Amino acid sequence: MPNLPADDGPCRTNALSPTEPHSEDGTTKPGPTGHNRSEESPWVFWRSVVITLAVALGIRQFLLEARYIPSGSMLPGLQIQDRLLVEKLSYRSRAPRRGEIVVFHAPHHFDPVLISQGGGAGPLQCLLVNLPLIGALPDVQQPACDAFIKRVIAVPGDHVVVDPRGRVQIDGRALLEPYVKNYCPVDNRGLGPCRTLDAVVPPGHVLVLGDNRGNSWDGRFWPGGHFLPQREIIGRAFWRFFPIKTWGSLAPTSPQAP
Repeated sequence: MPNLPADDGPCRTNALSPTEPHSEDGTTKPGPTGHNRSEESPWVFWRSVVITLAVALGIRQFLLEARYIPSGSMLPGLQIQDRLLVEKLSYRSRAPRRGEIVVFHAPHHFDPVLISQGGGAGPLQCLLVNLPLIGALPDVQQPACDAFIKRVIAVPGDHVVVDPRGRVQIDGRALLEPYVKNYCPVDNRGLGPCRTLDAVVPPGHVLVLGDNRGNSWDGRFWPGGHFLPQREIIGRAFWRFFPIKTWGSLAPTSPQAP
């Protein structure tokens, strides 16, 4: 912004303050530094930065955020390093539905056994962990601040049975799951490393499993309980935007039991 002479305007006067430089004809002149009181404050710049960050954090916290797949628990449908969009509005007006892919707080955040073993973290700590630069520091990382991604398999009131191979029945009928290609291995007695499940989903909870049944730490294995509290869900993964060749909707493949 160019510097303007003091008192420049339609109501100009020749009255001078003791500190203002002046010429022989009585008019004021710019000070020795070439600045005056109309110089823009540095706060204007930082105010814009703060507002921009607040808007970005608000969108991320309440509306929409991008996530990536860090592991192979959702193979083959979701590959490692796939980038997804997660929306946070749907579950404010309705409950999760069978077949939807959800992002939620790690079990260390809500599982009572894991918390008693040193899990758990406060909101401020998780806020720092999720900052791009600070979160990369090894001493700051905290499992309770991580996020998991799995598929909703059963909803409140469902009688769900999961066999040793990871196959699912809902209320006595097999759940059609074309997205599952890798089941748990079993021996000739039908036994294997994966845990089984036979329970009714309680109110306010869902059962979530990884599509890669043979390699997923999901509700079958959590020590404090098999079911995910709905309040721990961050949002619904609805769109893959990278890689470009596989971009598209993540709509449920099998939303209802047959």
